[in-house]
Amino acid sequence: MPAFRISPAVADAFPDTLIALVTASGLRGREPWPHTTAAMEELEQRLADGSWQPADETDPRIDAWHTAYRSFGTNPRRVRPSVDALGRRLAKKGTLPRINPAVDSYNAVSVRHGLPAGAFDLDHVTGDVDIRHADGTESFTPLGEPGIVENPRPGEIVYADATDVLTRHWNHRDAHRTRVTEDSTRVVFVLETLCAARDGHLLKIAAEELQGLLAPHAGRTAVHHLGPAQPLTTV
Repeated sequence: MPAFRISPAVADAFPDTLIALVTASGLRGREPWPHTTAAMEELEQRLADGSWQPADETDPRIDAWHTAYRSFGTNPRRVRPSVDALGRRLAKKGTLPRINPAVDSYNAVSVRHGLPAGAFDLDHVTGDVDIRHADGTESFTPLGEPGIVENPRPGEIVYADATDVLTRHWNHRDAHRTRVTEDSTRVVFVLETLCAARDGHLLKIAAEELQGLLAPHAGRTAVHHLGPAQPLTTV
């Protein structure tokens, strides 16, 4: 099983980081997931009736990511953190995208709690995964664009395995190789905060909520945590 590591340089730069890794094995992505469907429809209805709205860049949870992006040279208004982009899309269109049940589950949890989320198909991850600064020589193929190869900027924070980069700009966009599909059976889902002292309880709630959506459609689920105090965990 792969290990996930947060590098000492990233831990030093963002000492209040906390990451929840929710693992699921034996996923059954081609059956109905009624609880996920209900979770998405509830958010859309609450948005429509004005009782809730997604966090935007004025929210401290999103602003913290904008500050982090600027620190490693990314303009967060051009290249937005995933939760920021998803919330803006929901606010504009009134609906969340429907991709597949596993992806829909983490999208619903992400936008509900204002926390970035992503996922990797573990059967397509090579070796261990490091959260580190890019050196600029790595390659990245964006989700949905298998013919494109990019190189992260030196200093940009990325998730990277032994082959290449799995996310750019920390959590802006995932790679095509490790994308989660209806046929993915071993998946690690990622939820993140840069302010554990303030939002650690939200991360715990979000991880439990995501695990609850996954569990009826998986053989096994678990939650692991990663951060400066525990910079290495095996999933």
